[in-house]
Amino acid sequence: MKNIVTVGMTALCMTLLAASPAMANDAVAAGAAVGAVNWGLGVGGGLAAGLAAIGAAIGIGRIGGSAVESIARQPEMAGKIFIQMILTAALVEGVALFAVVVGLLIGFVK
Repeated sequence: MKNIVTVGMTALCMTLLAASPAMANDAVAAGAAVGAVNWGLGVGGGLAAGLAAIGAAIGIGRIGGSAVESIARQPEMAGKIFIQMILTAALVEGVALFAVVVGLLIGFVK
């Protein structure tokens, strides 16, 4: 659990740092004072993207753990369980990628 939190917080911080220069450049180009930069959308978009990544990591970890437990209980079903695990993990990853893109678009598009 500690590793998941560490990875999630690192991803969140990296996403927030990636959104910060874009927001600063837009504000400077518009002639706003450096102290009056509106960071609300950039932070919100970065937070949304980071939370989506954290949620996907937790979901895929639970999918993998449950699949391994199922295979340990019924080794003869390993092939079918593996296929279902990969399919479900791909769907979770697709939704998470969509959420990250939407979160970053919130920060970069006005």
